[in-house]
Amino acid sequence: MIGGLMSEPVRMALIGCGRIAQVAHLPALEKADGVELVSVCDPSAEVARGVARRYNLAMAGTDPADIWGDDSVEAVIVAAPDRFHYALATDALKAGKHVLVEKPLASTVREAEALVELVARTGLKLQVGAMKRHDQGLQFARRFLAERLGEARTFNAWYRIGDLRPGIEATLFPHVYADAAALQHEAGFKADRGRYLLATHGAHIFDTVRFLLGEVASVVARHRADGRDQAWQILMTTATGAIGTVSITVDVPGLPAEGVEVFGANGWLRADIPFPFHRQASAVHAYADGEVITPVLTDGDAYERQIEAFARSIRADGLPVPDVRDGLAALRLIESTVKAVETGGEVRL
Repeated sequence: MIGGLMSEPVRMALIGCGRIAQVAHLPALEKADGVELVSVCDPSAEVARGVARRYNLAMAGTDPADIWGDDSVEAVIVAAPDRFHYALATDALKAGKHVLVEKPLASTVREAEALVELVARTGLKLQVGAMKRHDQGLQFARRFLAERLGEARTFNAWYRIGDLRPGIEATLFPHVYADAAALQHEAGFKADRGRYLLATHGAHIFDTVRFLLGEVASVVARHRADGRDQAWQILMTTATGAIGTVSITVDVPGLPAEGVEVFGANGWLRADIPFPFHRQASAVHAYADGEVITPVLTDGDAYERQIEAFARSIRADGLPVPDVRDGLAALRLIESTVKAVETGGEVRL
């Protein structure tokens, strides 16, 4: 059994055994309390068998329908490529399974709205894999903003995937089972590179902005592409009137970096979000009412914490965080950014 402190661990299956599953979800499942991983599924039988051997699992398959029909599986983690998120989450819910689905929730707002309706109809749990909501540093930042900062007036947020990231990954990642033919096939579905990158990376930073600052009322955006380099600069106005910028840059020279800075009526806060596979909490520096605060936070694996939170929401019948409506909100911001770039004007949400 993987994890054992909860009296009745939630029995889970993992669908999609690619890189994010092997470097994030599987190590987290191995450590997480309150869950038991019972099976894995991947279109590549070679990859599924390799993962099953590594984690001593008796069940590994290539067809998700086998999981839908397995009454011993209570919940699934969907870690397949983005274009499969909607269909797999839909099938899982219809089969009576709770779902933790990687971000983005779906490919379009319309698909996400259909999932909102399906969750309401089934009464099952759906949690979106924006794991940074379970980062202790960002959780501290959210409390500080609510309790000490006063009215948020302006903010900056940034998400940079630098061209030095591959070397960092080579150092941190374990050996990853891969099917070369499957990888080549999947690459063909990322031809619209700008839209793919905005969705897969924007889903994170947009959710973080909403987590800390609430709903976004409008966006203005610009996009520049130079070869592989992609950059978006987005001006946001929140529902409470704060104005700020969100910068998303991919494959630019340099190290990866991510963070948020907020200026309020009573103080200031900055959160530097580490590369997730360092498994550290965000480094937070805060100031309010003449006091400087730098919390010391030690529980740094947000992937493990999100799985444990998912299990608790099932056992305690609580609200998953982030839930299906949060996933919908992130997709609305993604589509609004695309529209703002295309029109050159302000898009109101």
